[in-house]
Parts: sequence; structure tokens; C-alpha cells
Amino acid sequence: MDISLLVYLKKELKGELFYDDLSKTIYATDASVYRKIPLAVAFPKDSEDLKILVHFATKNRIGLIPRTAGTSLAGQCVGEGIIVDTSKYFTKILHLNEEKRQVVVQPGVVRDELNRYLKPFGLFFGPNTSTSNRCMIGGMVGNNSSGTTSIQYGVTRDKVVSMQTVLYDGSEAKFEAISKSAFKLKTEEETLEGKLYKVIENELANVGIQDNIIKEFPKANIHRRNTGYAVDELLKNDVFSSSKEQFNMCKLLSGSEGTLAFTTEITLQLDVLPPEHAAMVATHYKTLEDCLSDVAPVMKHPLHLCEMMDKVILDCTKNNRQQLANRFFVKDDPAAILMLELKAESKAALEKKIGELQKTITLSGLSYASPVLYGDDIKKAIELRKAGLGLLGNMVGDKKAVACIEDTAVALEDLKEFIAEFTAIMKGYKQSAVYYAHAGAGELHLRPILNLKKSKDVKLFRQITTDVAKLTKKYKGSFSGEHGDGIVRAEFIPLMIGETNYQLLKRVKSYFDPFNIFNPGKIVDALPMDASLRYEIDREEPEVKTLLNFSDSEGILKAAEKCNGSGDCRKSHQMPGGMCPSYHATKNEKDTTRGRANALREFLTNSDKPNQFDHKELKEVFDLCLSCKACASECPSNVDVATLKAEFQYQYQETNGYSARSKLFAYNTRINALSSKIAGLTNIVYDSPVGTLLKKSSGVAIERSLPKVHRFNFENFLKNQASKKASKGKVVLYIDEFTRYLDIEVGKDAILLLANLGYEVQLFYAESGRTYLSKGFLNQAKALVKKNVTALKSYKNQGLPVIGLEPSAILSFRDEYKRFFEDPEIAEKIADNCYLIEEFLSNEISKGSITSDVFTKESKQVKIHNHCHQKALSNQKVTFDMLNLPTNYEVTIIASGCCGMAGSFGYEKEHYEVSMQIGELKLFPAVRKAKEDTIISANGTSCRHQIKDGAQRTALHPVSILRQALLIK
Repeated sequence: MDISLLVYLKKELKGELFYDDLSKTIYATDASVYRKIPLAVAFPKDSEDLKILVHFATKNRIGLIPRTAGTSLAGQCVGEGIIVDTSKYFTKILHLNEEKRQVVVQPGVVRDELNRYLKPFGLFFGPNTSTSNRCMIGGMVGNNSSGTTSIQYGVTRDKVVSMQTVLYDGSEAKFEAISKSAFKLKTEEETLEGKLYKVIENELANVGIQDNIIKEFPKANIHRRNTGYAVDELLKNDVFSSSKEQFNMCKLLSGSEGTLAFTTEITLQLDVLPPEHAAMVATHYKTLEDCLSDVAPVMKHPLHLCEMMDKVILDCTKNNRQQLANRFFVKDDPAAILMLELKAESKAALEKKIGELQKTITLSGLSYASPVLYGDDIKKAIELRKAGLGLLGNMVGDKKAVACIEDTAVALEDLKEFIAEFTAIMKGYKQSAVYYAHAGAGELHLRPILNLKKSKDVKLFRQITTDVAKLTKKYKGSFSGEHGDGIVRAEFIPLMIGETNYQLLKRVKSYFDPFNIFNPGKIVDALPMDASLRYEIDREEPEVKTLLNFSDSEGILKAAEKCNGSGDCRKSHQMPGGMCPSYHATKNEKDTTRGRANALREFLTNSDKPNQFDHKELKEVFDLCLSCKACASECPSNVDVATLKAEFQYQYQETNGYSARSKLFAYNTRINALSSKIAGLTNIVYDSPVGTLLKKSSGVAIERSLPKVHRFNFENFLKNQASKKASKGKVVLYIDEFTRYLDIEVGKDAILLLANLGYEVQLFYAESGRTYLSKGFLNQAKALVKKNVTALKSYKNQGLPVIGLEPSAILSFRDEYKRFFEDPEIAEKIADNCYLIEEFLSNEISKGSITSDVFTKESKQVKIHNHCHQKALSNQKVTFDMLNLPTNYEVTIIASGCCGMAGSFGYEKEHYEVSMQIGELKLFPAVRKAKEDTIISANGTSCRHQIKDGAQRTALHPVSILRQALLIK
């Protein structure tokens, strides 16, 4: 397309339009195996913008691909036209009608955020996908999503009351339930909306068409079915049958994947919050067949959950330290477990339901154990299932679990036989069948393990999908249960519903969209399921040399390719976790883990430059990454963008040079060491107009205060404590570069605390290399690593634990240091001997070596904000346990993500605004809300500085708080 047309379109829109390489690259994929470079990416601000886009698309015969969170598994959100992303501006909850229990929302409202809003009113939106913390209502309607709760609350289609839409001619239409007489009046209107009612009447009034729909479509008792357009649902009303239900075109639009109209508002029917009292009966089976045989009888009870996990998933959790505690309910070695949840308004009513369910289980005699779980134990069991799936899918290398046949749904009475034949098909292809299922809905989720970079496996991709499609048709099942048709399954719709019905769907599409502008290639006139794949088939793998060791992922390119697009990084600050802080502030896809991984993958793969990293687009996509490391633990594929960024910065700067400001921050420890020799004068200068000039000249935000430097002799201070009785052994206290020159009080408090608690303290001075790592000065960091590892190995050999105060420094010994060696085991040997001081003290407390006797009985409130690296690489509980040692201390953890400072990031003038926006999301309001006498705890030097600048409160390191609580001084 002529670029001038896009320039014109951009000027017409109130929202944004991007057609640069970076934007097109990061929107070329979703959570599926497909890749299509779009023409442009649009962020419309309102309905008028959408009308402009529709007219432009009609005039120029290009596609509009609707997108919200982009978590689609079947390829619904990729295309060669204009991606229309409504996740940024169409995000309002417009109206709540408590009496009718209905809410009006825009398509970009996140499901879980909607339910947070509804909870005070005692209401919620029932359909619950595994992506509920980031998926949006528009996408849920487009896919007719369901999730674990569908057996009790139905699927999205059941909850859609009305939809406000923009049609292909730019006109607006509101579709909702209408009476038979109103339907007739609609058919007489001369508008496009009226014509649509008329053609639907003409098509579906034909008895032959009705009979063929009923004959060929999936069984009506399968409530999860999205095969093609839901014309079968349009028959269930007083216009086309004896049903008393009114006609509602939303039944057709739900599950249509944005191929018929563009939705701007959705009215949803809500449910009353589930009963308070809950229990889960976890029935254990020695064979899969026994498990499946029990599904139909247990489903006669009012279950809120009926999920199955098999031995393969359970075995994945056996050797996972985090999940061992969650296996508490697993008895012996079951082949499968059914997780059956019941809820009731009272304990007595709940126990009655449990008893009735257990009678059914006993009567079948197939289960050998059925423990009952309550409260948090239910959450632990659900977490075990999720973790098992995550561990199963987190595969190193090119073979991946591929979504293609993971969405089959059959009637409950067919489930056992269907799975038996399904297993035989998998065995024929030498695929290990793994069963995790929404058993109560008759839906099976399984992905074959394939390498779609190889033509042999691409062929298997089609063969397996075709065979399972035929099997599903045999049982009159739905090939698309809740994930949609998209690209991967649309090609099989004629097989699933018959050619005659498929031609009906094509006519429906032509009535709604004669110019094929709405998400072309989906549902009808399907794109081939084995074309437009994410990777070039049988390609010669690019060779990418790195300084850091990425052998755990088979290289940096495959480390980026681990991102499967699931979009966990798009959850907002309202959800638990810290990934991704810059996205929380900007809401831009380029500021997500997924966006960064996608960009790195694309440019490393397709670069024609001698240095594949030498692309300004990569510089832009990594620019707002705070290296918080939340992705390293929260991303289900463990895509560690902080490490990817460090390597990129190094490679890019090796070609383009290192800026003066980057050098200033990277060599900051040397500057602080020199400044500390004249600390008094330095601090006076920092607070004077000269300090402002220094900030301006070095690219530091003038609003940012500069940290004070200090000169202090820790050795002399330690000698003054040497007379203390050291009865609990010797420890090595790591005096990092931040403690040595900036936070000397923290170092002093640590020495005092440890000495008074009975530990012999030895000091270890070393620069961790954090400033070099954060700015991509990897050669300098490597030199420090070699030097420090020698000392750390010595302490390990002596059996002396090394404990540190600054999380970003001590935890680098356990994290980045491993990547500087060909053999990561060298650093691994020292990693388990390096501790946060909170980890060390918490462990000592649990052993009884430290008790509350030596601490104050005074009452105080403490609120904790923990460093990002601690959250990602350790845990927050250790700080909580440590500060709970004084008997009357009331300690809470602030539900904060990243503070927004992130070392040098928050100092840099171009990042200052985003830095403060991140702080304002959670941390600053929580600190301001705290009473003046509440102690604010923050163990990161950057965090304490950010809290001071952003909330005007002084935060203390946990060590300082505990030292002040000592009775022994």
C-alpha cells in the first residue's frame, strides 16, 4: 500500500496509527504458532475512529483484525491488514444496573478487573479463562470463552445481553433480545441492520436448512462449542421454533471472532457471587478409564469445578521444590485425579453436599482415595494443577507443545470412548498423550510435541489435526470448544458441519461483510492451517554469538523463542505480581516481556547486519525495561528479559559506542569511592546549584535528589564489637558498593545486630558489578565476577555463609554470575552459600537460634516493600518473618510491584516521568496512607531513595528496624 494513504489515515484518527517496523513486528504474532506482518497497528480512541477505519478498509479492500490482549491460541489476532487494538482506550466500565444484575463495558475491560469492580456489589462475571488476569471482555466474546466455571455459570455467549457494533458500511447497530413482533418490524427497515435481520429470516426459516443444522452441528448438550458461526443457537427462539426465548443476534456474534462486525460496547448478565463455603473432593484413580467413568455420575451433583489432571502432570511437580508442599493431598501414585469443588451458603449445607457426592463416588467404587480439601488447601490444589501444566509446557529447544487439537469437546457420555480412540491416534504418531481436561464439560486439552521449524513435523501437524477432527466429527463433538477456530481449525469447519452448512456460513459472512474487511481468513475462506507459521520451515538457524552464556536455552535466540505469546506480562498493576512495570504505566505492547522477546526474535532471525543486535528498534523496545526480573519468575516460560537486555546493550554499544552518561552510571562505584574521600564537600555540592548543573549536564532528571556519599571505616567499627560473645558461629557480611559508600548506616546496623545476636562477623568488600550489568558493560562485569568468585569459593570451602544487605548485589551472585562461565556449575557451587540477610536470619529464627526474648515488647506497625530481585529470586516471607520477631510488631507486606527507580533508570531524565508513574500505581499511595508512626521497610537502596523522592517518607532497611528493636545495645 502507498505509505501516503497511511499518513493520511493517521491524521484522521484521534487515536494512534503506527506502521514502523517495530510496531508491525510485535503485532505479527499472538499466542498461536502463526506470524503475519500487518500493514499497520491502530489504537482507536472512540467509535468515530472505528468508523474511519472501517471506511478506509472498505475503500482500500484491506482487513481489520480486532485485538485486545492477543492471547488467542488459534491465530485469531494475526493478519496482513490493520491490527485494531482496543486494549488501550476502550477500557471503561460504563454502567452497572444492580437491579437487573447487568453491566455495560467496552471491549478492552479485563475480566478480573471487572470482577474486582463488581465484588462490592455482590456480583461477578462467571466465565473464567486461565488468562483471566489479562484477557479482555471483547476477546472473550469473540472466542465465546468459558473456563473452569462453565459447568456452573455457562459460557460467555450465555452472558451477553446486548452488543453495540459498527457494521461494514460505518453505521452503528445495537443487537439485543427482541420479541417476535419486533423482529418482524426489524426486517422491514431499509437500514443495513434491518437487511441483516431479513436475510437471517430468509435463511433460517427454511425447514431443510434447520434440519441440516441440527443434523450436522455438534450435539446440543455440549455447551462448549464454537465451530463456525453459531447459527444453531439462532434457532432456539420464538421466531424459528416453539421456544419462548426471544431472538438475539448476539448469539451469532459471540464466537464470531470479529469477522462480522466491530464491537464497541457489551452488556453482560452477571451472577451473584458464589457461596462463601467451599470444599474440594479430590478423587484418585488407578487407571484413566476409571477416572473417566466417574465423570458422568459426579456431574449429576451441583459442582462448581470438575477438572482432571493425569499422572504426567502430577509427575512434573514431584521434583519441583515450590510445588512439593502443594502435593499434600496426593495419595500414592494415581493415574489421574478428579478435582470436584462444591459450594454452599452454610457449613451444614456444604457437608450435606459433600456427603451426597461421596455416596456417588463410593457407589461407583472406582476411586481408591477421595480426600476433602477446604480453604487455602483448595487454592493449593488448583495451583498444583496450573504449575504442572506450566512445567509441562516450559520446554527447552525447538520442540514445543503445539496448540491445534487442544480444544475438542464431546458429550459426557462419549468422553471415555472418545479419549480411548484419541489415545490410539496419539500412539500411532508416537505422541505421549497428556490429559488435563475440563472433564465436567467434556473438553480435552492436549498439545502434541512438535518442531514446527521442520517440514516433517509440519506435515505431522496437519495429519494429527485432521485425524482428531475426523474423530471429533464421529462423536458429533465440537472441534473448537473454547479457544476458537482462528487459523488452526477454521479449515476443518466444512468437515465438522458439512458442506451445505458451511455454504450457509459463507452467506452469513457475505451479508455482514461483503467486502471481507473484518478479520479475513477466519471461520470462512480459511487460511491454510500449516502456512504463515511463526518460523521459516527448514531454515538454516542463525548463529548468534554472545558474551553471556545462554546454553540453558540453547542460545539467546531460543531464549527469546521461549515466549509463546500467552501474555501473562500484560496483567495490570491491579493483579498480583510485578511483571511488567513499564507496561503497567504505558499500556504499550512494546513494554511487555512478550513485546521485547518478539522483537529480539524477529531482528536476530532476520538481520542482514554483521552485528545482529545493531537495530534501533531493539534499542527502543528495551528502553523502558527496568530489569526488575519479575519475568524471570512470573513468565510461565521464564523469559528473563533483564538478562536479554544486558546482552543486547553490550552488543549494541560495542558497535555504536558507549555514551558518557552510561559510563557515568556504570563506573558510579569508582566515582563514589573518590567522592567519599571528600564526602562533606561532595554532599554540599550535590545540594547546591552546582548539583543542578551537574544533573543537567549528565542527563539526570533535575527533579531527582542525588544520594549522599559517606566515608566510613567498617573494620574499626567491627573491632569495637569484637568483645561481644560470639557463640553462634561465624558469618561473612558482604559490604557491597552501595553499603560501603552510600548506605553506611545499614552496614553498621547489620554489624551491630549480628554481633549482639551472638555471631562472629567477618567482612567481605567487593563490587558486585550491578552497575556494569545494568548498563551493558559486560567485559567490566566479567572481570569483577572472576575476582569475586575466587573469594566466594574460599568462603564456601570454609563453610562460612555469605550474607548480603543489598538484594541487587548479593543476588547477582546467585543469578547473573552463572552466565559468565562456560560451565555454570562454577558459579552454582557458590550460589547456595550466598544469602540475603533476611534469608539467613529467618532460617536462624526457624531453627530457634534467635528468639524474641532479646527484642522490645513495644508495639509498632511495620509496612514492607521488598526489592524486585528479592521477589523474583528469593521470597518476601523471609523479611516478613524476620520483622515479626519482636512480639508486638504488626507487620504487613505492601502489595506493590516495582518501585520504579531500578538503579539508574529513575535518575535518567527521559525515564523520570515513567519512573514516578510506576511508583504512583501502588507504592506511593500505600506509603502515604500509612500513619506517621508506621515504620516503612525497604531493603533496596533504590527503593528507599524512590520512596523518599516520591512519597516524602524515610524508609529503613529491615536490618535497621530489627537492630533498633534490640534490647541489647
